[in-house]
Amino acid sequence: MTRRRRRRARRTRRAQRRGWITLAVFAAAFVVALGVLHFRNRPQGLPWTPLDLGQPVGWFTGSKLAALDGDYPQCRMLLERAGVRFADLEPIHKGQCGYADAVRLDPGGARAIGFDPVKPGMACSVAAALSIWEWDVVQPAALRHFGSRVATFEHFGTYNCRPIAGSTHLSQHSYARAIDIAGFVLADGRRITVARDWRGQDQKAAFLREVRDGACGLFSTTLSPDYNVAHHDHLHLDEQPRGGWRACR
Repeated sequence: MTRRRRRRARRTRRAQRRGWITLAVFAAAFVVALGVLHFRNRPQGLPWTPLDLGQPVGWFTGSKLAALDGDYPQCRMLLERAGVRFADLEPIHKGQCGYADAVRLDPGGARAIGFDPVKPGMACSVAAALSIWEWDVVQPAALRHFGSRVATFEHFGTYNCRPIAGSTHLSQHSYARAIDIAGFVLADGRRITVARDWRGQDQKAAFLREVRDGACGLFSTTLSPDYNVAHHDHLHLDEQPRGGWRACR
């Protein structure tokens, strides 16, 4: 190869490198721009933004909800800011069991949903997660699958001083950090239950799986009939302190 050809080859390679670098810079700028636009609409996708119950669910919503455990004033403020009606419950201390930050969610305000058979008391962090779950997961799924909103959550309770089934470890129910959802009643009267409809192949089964999957991004632990026979008739949803068990099954 002559000297002239070698110089020409070097210029060509340099031009190609500059082209690839320019392309990489434009691609990176495009990705950053997309990220800015995305997180402008979903600030909960960023770890440093404060939790806002009225914002769409983001990547870090679940961890921010878990961080509310032990920060009762902040949790109450977030519920009030979101328009959630609730009543503070007197603390309970029973050996290792009990709670100091429980609330009872009341209908009205930003929440149209009711509870059956009774309005349960639950840790404030659970109430916050349950509110977002209703707004961003349950109601949109119900409208897509049934064309009707959910009017009532059916449940098996929250606070219960007892160990986990088949274990000597206390359940999160022992601290009011868990709720067991048994089913849903739609505004038009139709009823969906975990016990009857989970194993089906229809819209009810699809709805139940969708709301289970949506709960996984909000609660520390979400357990369904897919986990074990002890959960054949309910969805177990709980919020645990940082470092606690995490599961979505």
